[in-house]
Amino acid sequence: MADEGYFGEHIAAQYDKDSGGMFDPVVIGSAVATLAELAGGGAALEFAVGTGRIALPLAERGVPVVGIDNSEAMLARLREKPGAELVEALIGDMAKTRVDGDFSLVYLVFNTIFNLVTQDGQVACFENAAAHLQTGGRFVIEARVPELQRLPLGQTVLPWRADPDGMSYYVYDTVGQGLSGRHYEFVDGRVVSNPIEMRYAWPAEMDLMARIAGLRLEHRYAGWAREPFTGLSPSHVSVYRKP
Repeated sequence: MADEGYFGEHIAAQYDKDSGGMFDPVVIGSAVATLAELAGGGAALEFAVGTGRIALPLAERGVPVVGIDNSEAMLARLREKPGAELVEALIGDMAKTRVDGDFSLVYLVFNTIFNLVTQDGQVACFENAAAHLQTGGRFVIEARVPELQRLPLGQTVLPWRADPDGMSYYVYDTVGQGLSGRHYEFVDGRVVSNPIEMRYAWPAEMDLMARIAGLRLEHRYAGWAREPFTGLSPSHVSVYRKP
């Protein structure tokens, strides 16, 4: 059985409800439109497909989609949704699982590359994406830019969220590029605590990972609407191409 880690049943049960702005129809619409264009009429493979937030509407646009995830609980939620029959959802590890098919697009969204907590694991993810791509195919990553500009010298703790439904904080390891912390959710008068464990990476480091995997940066945007990426952009959508 796969190691579901953080994304077990306790997270899967509330994931679609608690993930806020990522389920905004405008956000999803922009992401799906961009990915459908980049697929260019070919098939797409989603790493960490989760509950199908992107895979389902992308498949509804006529793009053949295969998705892998290491959480059976998350995949169970996907399979319960309308249109689930359009997505081939498989248990798998985005750093090493190989699936059958010929893909023009592999994509990994919403900071999920950081869930691989070692540099070796992140490089392996790029290599796995490249192995699935046909010549000229693209690997698309959406990730946050590390918020180190918000940390005063010597500070490592960054409050991230505080609202009526919960609060979160991050602790940065600026040497090892580690990111830990806690999400606290207020549920029916109880406080539910969920740990965070990630490894952050800068866009330039991802570019080097791509080169190791035989990919090259084609475009970098600040978001799915293809806004220009600047030194103040809090996130990026990076498009890598297999020559």
